[in-house]
Amino acid sequence: MNRYQARPIGPTALEELRRTDDAGRPCVPYTATEAGDPLRCCLRGAEPGERIALVSYAPLRRWAATHWAKPGAYDEQGPVFIHAEECGGPVAEGEGYPFSRAGALRVVRRYSAEGRIVGGRLLEIPVEEEHGFDSAFAEAFADPEVALVHVRAVEYGCFHFEVRRG
Repeated sequence: MNRYQARPIGPTALEELRRTDDAGRPCVPYTATEAGDPLRCCLRGAEPGERIALVSYAPLRRWAATHWAKPGAYDEQGPVFIHAEECGGPVAEGEGYPFSRAGALRVVRRYSAEGRIVGGRLLEIPVEEEHGFDSAFAEAFADPEVALVHVRAVEYGCFHFEVRRG
């Protein structure tokens, strides 16, 4: 069982993104033809035949709006895949973290309660994937200034999931 909770995009944000994304563009659903596109609504790969959409998402902006934070220039948006219609969200907690495979590179970016970047690190996911993430999150939250952490892909900078303090 994971020591930290990977948080998907929340239901309210998903409802909004399925109409208009965080860049102001309408959602354009399509049918997945291959497996694997990382769905941020349910933290798993898409299956062929599922209706999905690629939308622009601003995770820090949305978090900041509910926490009275002002991320300033650290506010950014990027592409994420979601189900085009409401889904059941992530399955019950299991072992491992989403979108994890040994050897893949991730950025573990740390943010303060004000929404400012206060550090980060490159994580090459080890064979013991869960241990690698747990260690990176423990290191991040050892700093009392860190309020939340974003995990992103190195290759495209895509947001994968968020982990919050406590």
